[in-house]
Amino acid sequence: MERPSLEISLPNTHEEGKLYVVDSLNNLNKLNVCPDGSQHALDEEENTGGTGGNTAGSNVRNQCLFFVTFILTLIISLALVSFVIFLIIQTRNKVDQISSRLISEKKNIEELKKMNKMILKHLNQSGIKE
Repeated sequence: MERPSLEISLPNTHEEGKLYVVDSLNNLNKLNVCPDGSQHALDEEENTGGTGGNTAGSNVRNQCLFFVTFILTLIISLALVSFVIFLIIQTRNKVDQISSRLISEKKNIEELKKMNKMILKHLNQSGIKE
């Protein structure tokens, strides 16, 4: 393309006209250089102004989604940890109850042994044999 000849043929245009001509030339150049699939992507970029307007909104939404997910994960983790602590306390209480029962049963068994010995001793002294 011979761009100098186009600029020479438009010496009296205003600045807006020049921008329109340059934009039109850029669009023609895109049509000639880019395949059809990538032209659609270029048009979308041009429609957003090339500043990533869509990307910025998507980025903010992704960050918001990340923080919501992060907070939900923390809440669920806290609930699970609390439940585990509750189970540990309950288990410890049950173990304490069982150990106190075992100690009392052990004392009862020892008393029964003593009573059995006393009965046997009494029977042996009285002369009654089994």
